[in-house]
Amino acid sequence: MFIQTEATPNPATLKFLPGREVLSGEPRDFRDADTARLSPLASALFSLDGVAGVFLGADFVSVTKHDVVDWAHIKPAILGAVMEHFMSGKPILAEGAAAQEATGDEFFEAEDAETVEVIKELLDTRVRPAVAMDGGDITFKGYKEGTVFLQMQGACSGCPSSTATLKSGIENLLRHFVPGVEQVQQI
Repeated sequence: MFIQTEATPNPATLKFLPGREVLSGEPRDFRDADTARLSPLASALFSLDGVAGVFLGADFVSVTKHDVVDWAHIKPAILGAVMEHFMSGKPILAEGAAAQEATGDEFFEAEDAETVEVIKELLDTRVRPAVAMDGGDITFKGYKEGTVFLQMQGACSGCPSSTATLKSGIENLLRHFVPGVEQVQQI
């Protein structure tokens, strides 16, 4: 099995591409070993010294390392854990974990429902595919008084360029296409 790796805009995160489907449905972001228990693959990665986060996308695994660890030391172990997982035939998510969505409640006023649908459509069709190419995801969390609240996940969480992505890219896109949107804030 050959696993490709790609750099992401976040120097603390690498994207690993096993050449097959990783996760169907919504991506999953694991920020600690406790939440990673929902995934045998994420648990195996968190058992490695230096792993700070695991993000599972449709066809990739993004791994974020602690700042004190060099990629040269941890990358071979990550490649081994990913390869071992896929060769073992274990599921990506533990039984029953698919029902436990990690997403929180969304907030917006009932009269803003139409605006929220347009925002979500733009995020799903124009933003999320581009962000996934960088090893992350972005999810809608809320809308209030002209402000769109979004959550960055995977490689995008903590990325030095995430503020620029939000302000220059996503905020400008939403302000152009959705009347009433004034700004975007990260949660």
